[in-house]
Amino acid sequence: MSKVRRVYSEKMPAFAVKAKELSDEISNYLNINTVKNVRVLIRYDIENISDEVYKDALVTVFSEPPVDYVYEEDFGKKADEKVFAVEFLPGQFDQRADSAVQCVKLLKEDEEPVIRTATVYVIDGDVTDDELARIKSFCINPVDSREADMAKPETLVTVFAEPADVKIFDGFKDMDDDKLSELYKSLGLAMTFKDFKHIQNYFKNEEKRDPSMTEIRVLDTYWSDHCRHTTFSTELKNVSFGDGDYKKPIVDTYNRYLADREVIFKGRDDKFVCLMDIALLAMRKLKKEGRLEDMEVSDEINACSIVVPVTIDGVTEEWLVNFKNETHNHPTEIEPFGGAATCLGGAIRDPLSGRTYVYQAMRVTGAADPTVSVEDTLKGKLPQKKLVRGAASGYSSYGNQIGLATGYVKEVYHPNYVAKRMEIGAVMGAAPRASVIREDSDPGDIIILLGGRTGRDGCGGATGSSKVHTEASIETCGAEVQKGNAPTERKIQRLFRREEVSKIIKKCNDFGAGGVSVAIGELADGLVVDMDKVPKKYAGLDGTELAISESQERMAVVVDPKDVDTFLGYAAEENLEAVEVAVVTKEPRLVLKWRGKEVVNLSRAFLDTNGAHQETNVYVDMPVKEDNYLNKVAVPAVEEALAKDDVKAAILAELNDLNVCSQKGLVEMFDSSIGAGSVYMPYGGKYQLTETQTMVAKLPVLKGKTDVVTMMSYGFDPYLSSWSPYHGAIYAVTESMVKIVAAGGDYSKIRFTFQEYFRRMTEDPERWSQPFAALLGAYDAQMGYGLPSIGGKDSMSGTFNDIDVPPTLVSFAVDVAKEKDIITPELKNAGDKLVVFRIEKDQYDIPVYEKVMKLFDGISALIKKRAIVAAYALDGAGIVASAAKMSFGNKLGVEFSDALSAKELFANEIGNMIAEVSADGMKALEESGIAYSVVATVLPENAGFVYKDVKVSEEDALHAWKSKLEKVFPTKAVKATDAIETKLYQTSDIHICKNKVAKPTVFIPVFPGTNCEYDSAKAFERAGANVITKVFRNMTAEDIRESVDEFEKAIGQAQIIMFPGGFSAGDEPDGSAKFFATAFQNAKMKEAVMKLLNERDGLALGICNGFQALIKLGLVPYGEITGQKEDSPTLTFNTINRHISKMVYTKVVSNKSPWLQLAELGKTYVTPASHGEGRFVAPKEWIDKLFANGQVATQYADFNGNISMDEEWNVNGSYAAIEGITSPDGRCLGKMAHVERRGESVAINIYGEQDLKIFESGVKYFK
Repeated sequence: MSKVRRVYSEKMPAFAVKAKELSDEISNYLNINTVKNVRVLIRYDIENISDEVYKDALVTVFSEPPVDYVYEEDFGKKADEKVFAVEFLPGQFDQRADSAVQCVKLLKEDEEPVIRTATVYVIDGDVTDDELARIKSFCINPVDSREADMAKPETLVTVFAEPADVKIFDGFKDMDDDKLSELYKSLGLAMTFKDFKHIQNYFKNEEKRDPSMTEIRVLDTYWSDHCRHTTFSTELKNVSFGDGDYKKPIVDTYNRYLADREVIFKGRDDKFVCLMDIALLAMRKLKKEGRLEDMEVSDEINACSIVVPVTIDGVTEEWLVNFKNETHNHPTEIEPFGGAATCLGGAIRDPLSGRTYVYQAMRVTGAADPTVSVEDTLKGKLPQKKLVRGAASGYSSYGNQIGLATGYVKEVYHPNYVAKRMEIGAVMGAAPRASVIREDSDPGDIIILLGGRTGRDGCGGATGSSKVHTEASIETCGAEVQKGNAPTERKIQRLFRREEVSKIIKKCNDFGAGGVSVAIGELADGLVVDMDKVPKKYAGLDGTELAISESQERMAVVVDPKDVDTFLGYAAEENLEAVEVAVVTKEPRLVLKWRGKEVVNLSRAFLDTNGAHQETNVYVDMPVKEDNYLNKVAVPAVEEALAKDDVKAAILAELNDLNVCSQKGLVEMFDSSIGAGSVYMPYGGKYQLTETQTMVAKLPVLKGKTDVVTMMSYGFDPYLSSWSPYHGAIYAVTESMVKIVAAGGDYSKIRFTFQEYFRRMTEDPERWSQPFAALLGAYDAQMGYGLPSIGGKDSMSGTFNDIDVPPTLVSFAVDVAKEKDIITPELKNAGDKLVVFRIEKDQYDIPVYEKVMKLFDGISALIKKRAIVAAYALDGAGIVASAAKMSFGNKLGVEFSDALSAKELFANEIGNMIAEVSADGMKALEESGIAYSVVATVLPENAGFVYKDVKVSEEDALHAWKSKLEKVFPTKAVKATDAIETKLYQTSDIHICKNKVAKPTVFIPVFPGTNCEYDSAKAFERAGANVITKVFRNMTAEDIRESVDEFEKAIGQAQIIMFPGGFSAGDEPDGSAKFFATAFQNAKMKEAVMKLLNERDGLALGICNGFQALIKLGLVPYGEITGQKEDSPTLTFNTINRHISKMVYTKVVSNKSPWLQLAELGKTYVTPASHGEGRFVAPKEWIDKLFANGQVATQYADFNGNISMDEEWNVNGSYAAIEGITSPDGRCLGKMAHVERRGESVAINIYGEQDLKIFESGVKYFK
C-alpha cells in the first residue's frame, strides 16, 4: 500500500486565468479549434505527514477555500477527456514543492514531509493524437521538465545510488595523437584539441601522472570562453584590410591603437594584440593621461567600480558605485525562464560579491519577430513567442522577488537573433566606501560557502554556453541550465548590506560559471577545498559534479580565522546556511578533496595559462557605401508608403514597426518602483505612455537624505551594425551618451561598459572581421570623447548551424547626477516648439567628436535653464517616431513643419536629439549659438499628428503603436469598461486610541521572500515611529521555535504590526502569502497579535503581500485571526495572468480608518502597484456589506476619480474596483498599492499626488 497522499487543487472557473490563457493559446497560436475546455490542476504528492497536520494543510497550504476546489486522491476525469501531467526533471529546483515543505513545517516544526508537485492538464474536446502531441510539446520544455506518470508512487523517498570513485584516465600522459583525439571527441569538451594536448604535456612533464576526470572537467570549465574569454584572448597575428570607401578611418584607428599600445606596454614582451587588448586599451591610455581618477583600483574583479563623493544630511562621504552587464544567451535559448533568471542573478552577484547593494537593473534583449506563426519555427528551436515570453517571465520573476527595481526594459528585434537569443542584464550597485575592505587572502584564512545548496542543475553552464551549437547539441546541453532561487538571493543581499558583515569579508567571489572550482579557486593562489563539506540538495553527487556544478545563489567568502564564528552567526541571523569549506595555503596549488582523497591537484601557474596559446589572422571586410544604413529610411513599410506619396500610411507603418511600437505589456511585468528610489517610471505622462530612454535612481541610502542619483542608458542598432560593425560601435557609444544628456546628465562624467555578442569564430580570418572592426569603432569613440569603458562582457557563440547573430556591441553609459538636473521626456505644453540638434559628421560618416561634445555642453546648459523642457534621443526611425513617443504621455498633438519633405520626417537620425523648447526658451536657444532646426509645434490634447493636409488622429496613432505586440505581451485581458457607482462613506465615529504613546513602535516581520521591509521601515521612521525588523528563521525545527518566541516578544513591545510586501516563499505553493499566513496561525503569535489589537488598542497594516497575509489570516475583513472560509473575500491572480507594475490611481472612499485620517476623502492619489495576485474577489453579499460598513477604504479610479471595470485603471480586475479594505473598526488596513514607495524626486514623470500620509496617520493615532 502506498504511503503517499495525493491532493489536487484547481482554481474555480471564475479565477482559472491560467487555464483560460492555455485554452486561448491552443486555438489562436496552435490553431487547434476542437478543444471545448481546458482545466489546469496542481498535484501534490505528500509523504511523512501526520493526520492532523495534513488536515490543516489541506485548506491552508495546498488550497485556498474561496478560490480553489480541492480533491483528495482523484479529481474525477470524464471518459473522453485527455489528461497529462508535467513535472520538473530530477535535480531541477521546484520552488512550489520547496515552499510547501516549509509551510507544512510551520504548522508543526518537527515534521519532515517529502512533497513532490506536478501540473495536470485536462483537455476536453475532439483532438487527434498528433494535436495532443503538439499541445504537450507546447506545455513541456524538455530541458527542465518531463511528462509525469499518472500512477501514484509507492514512496517519494528517493534512494540515491552511491557514486563511484572519480575515474583516472590511465595511460593519458603517454597516448599517441590518434588515441588522444578519440578520447577528446568522446568527452564533448568546450576546449580545443590544442588545449587537450597542452594538458597532456603538463601531466607528462610536470605532474608525471595521469589526470582524473574531475581535473579534465575543471580545466574545461576554467578555460572556457565564458570564464576566461579565450576567443577575446586569441593572438591576432596578421591583420589585413579589404578595399572600400571607409578603409581610411578604420586603418587609421588600428594604427592609432598600435601606437598607443607601444606607449602603454613599452619594454614588455608578454603582451600581444588580441580583441581583449583592443577592448581595454582606451581605458589604459586615458588612465595614463590622468582622466580616470574616479575608478576604484583593486585585485578583486567583481564589477566596474567608481568612487563618488555623496552628501548625506549635509555630511560628505565617499561611496562606491558599481555597474555590471552580464549575458546568458545559451541557457535562455534552451530554457527561457531559468536562463533569463540566471542572467539577472549572474549580473547581480558580481557587484554583490563586491559588497555593494544592487538597487536597479536594465534589461536589453535581442529576438527575431515573435508575432510570426508557430509553424515558422526553426527545427531544434523554441518558437520566438515562447522564448520572449518565457525569458521575460524568468527575468522579471527573479528580479521582482528579490526586490530589485528594473528601471528600463527593451527588446530589440532583428531576424538573425533567431540564431541565438540575446539576453543582457545590466545592474547598478552602491555602498559606502568605508564599509568595504579589500584585502589579500593570507595562508590560514578560511573560505566560507554561503547561501544555496549544490545540485546537478547547471553542471557545465560555462562550457555549455561556449560550445558549437547545432540541432543535436541542444538535446545534450540540458543539464546546463540553472534554476534561480530568489528568496535565497534576497537573504544574501540583506546579509551583505549590513556594515558589520561587510567589514569582515576580506575577499569574495560569487558562484557564477564554473562552480566550486572557479568561485573558490580564484580567491587565492593556494587552496585546499574539502568538497565533503559542501551542502548538497540531494545525495548521489560525485566529486566532479560537486566541483563544477553551477547551482546559483552561492557566495564564497574569505575571512580571518578569528572572524569565522562571528560571520557564521550573522549568516544564521539572516536564515542562511553557511559552512567552512576551504583553507588558504602557502603553496600555489588548487587542491580539491572528495571522500578524503585528492581529486584535483593542479599548479596555479598551469591553471593561469588559460589553455594553449591560440593564434589567428584577421581579414577586415569593408562596409559598402551604397548600402549605408545612415542614409536609408529604416522601416521598409515606410519606404513603400512614401513611394506612393502616402504620408498617413507611412506614419502608421512607422508606429507599427517592431522596433518602434509599444512594449508596455512586456515592461509592466517588471517591478520598477521597489526601493522607493526610481526617479523615472518606465512610462510617464498623465496617461503613462511616454517611454523613457534612461533609467535614473536615487542612491540607496539607508538612513538620511541625499540628492545624488545614478543614470544608465544603452545604445545599439543591429541594422547599423550589420552594415558596418565599426560605425555600429561608434554610434552605440554616441547614442548611449545622447540619452544621458537628454535626461539631464553631464556627458563628461560618463563611464561605459560594453556587451559584445558575436557569431562564433573559426580559423577563417574573415570571421574575425566583425568583432575586430566593432572594437576599433568603440576604441575610436572612447578616445574621441575622452571617456573610457571600464568593463564589459563578451559572448562569442552567436551561431546556430549557418545562421549568425547580427554583430552586436551594446554600449551602456553610466553617469552620476543630482536630482535637480533631471528632466522628463513627455511633451509638456501646447505651443512649444520641437527642435532637432544634429551632430556633425566627417566625410566617412563618423561624428566629429570635438563638435559633438561642444553641442552636448550647449544642450546641458539649456536644460539647466529649463529652456529645454523635454528631450529625446533620435534613432534610425527618425523624427515622427520620437515625436510621437514624447507626445503620447499627455496625448498632446504634433504639427510637423511644412518646410520638411516627407522623407525628412522618417530619415535616419541616429546620434541626434529632438527637444521641446518653451516659448521663453527659444530666446535662450537663439542666444546660445547652437545650430538647430525647428521641426514641429506642440498641439493641444488629442489634436493628433498633422503634416500639411495629412492628419492622423491620436486614436489611430495609438492603435498602430499599441497593437503590434498585443498578442505577444498583452496589456488587457478583459474588454469590460462598465462604470461603478460609488458613494463616499463619511463618519465622525472614528476609533480613538486609549493607550497613547509619544513614539509608537512598529514591528515588521521578514519572511523568506519579503522584499519591502527597507522601504516600509523608512516610511515609518520618516513619520516618527520606532521600527523593529526581525527575520523569521526556519532552517531547523529549533530555528522555528526560537523565531516564534522572538516574534512574540517583539509584537509584545509594539503598538503597530506591519506586514510588508514581497513574495512570501515565492508566492508558492500556488497562492500568495501562504507562508506568511501559516506562520501567524501559530498559537503564540496569534495570541500576541490579538493582544496588540484588543488589549493595547494597536493597529495593523498590510501592503501588497502584506494585504494578502491580512486577508488570509482574517484580520481584514473580520478584525481577528480566523483563517478563511469558503465565502471569505480574498485576493487572487490578476485577470491578465501576469505581474503588473505601474502607477495606479486610487480614490479614498471612506474615512473610517485611523490610517486614513490625513488623507482627503474623495480625493484620487497615484501610487505604484506591483503584484501578480492583487485581484480582490468576494461574493456580492460581502461586497455590499463592506461598502455599507465603510470597510472599503480605496478603489481604483482614473485620474479624474471615475471608478470603472476598465482594466486600464482597475489593473487587476478587482470586483467593484476595490483596492483596499479595513477591519470593522478600521484599525486593520490592507491595500495593494505600495504607499511606502514614495520620496522626494521619486516617479517625477507621473502626474498627481503620491502621498496618502498613511504612515503619518498611523503614528498620529497614538499621540
